[in-house]
Amino acid sequence: MTDASTPAQPTRNLLSGPDPVHLPDEPDASVRTATDAGTSAEDGARRYPASSYAWALLAEAALADDDPVAAYAYARTGYHRGLDALRRAGWRGQGPIPATHVPNQGFLRALLALAEAADAIGEVDEATRCTTFLVDSGTSADEVRALR
Repeated sequence: MTDASTPAQPTRNLLSGPDPVHLPDEPDASVRTATDAGTSAEDGARRYPASSYAWALLAEAALADDDPVAAYAYARTGYHRGLDALRRAGWRGQGPIPATHVPNQGFLRALLALAEAADAIGEVDEATRCTTFLVDSGTSADEVRALR
């Protein structure tokens, strides 16, 4: 029961879907700062192993070096670290993960690298799932690729 002194609670449109998830700045911000200052991505991953961004950088470098197996391992690590962070941030398996929010970019880059590495080693189903995940998250491979 409400009365005139009880403020109305805002209502959420349940048809609009889940709210976008915004990951916290850390640990990716520390890795960005360190790598911008010349620290290697490997050292960044060693110091901040929960950072999807560090693992994404390692995966992207391995892809550029034509080492898709290493890229797959690095990207899968970044992907799983990102899933852990997403769940802690309230994500429930669906909904937008905006690429415009900088702390989300490490996870999205790891997800794209996983799609690319999976494709390179013949894991076509996984590559397709990862690409679909990007789209379902409200972004695209091209948008995430542009972040590199």
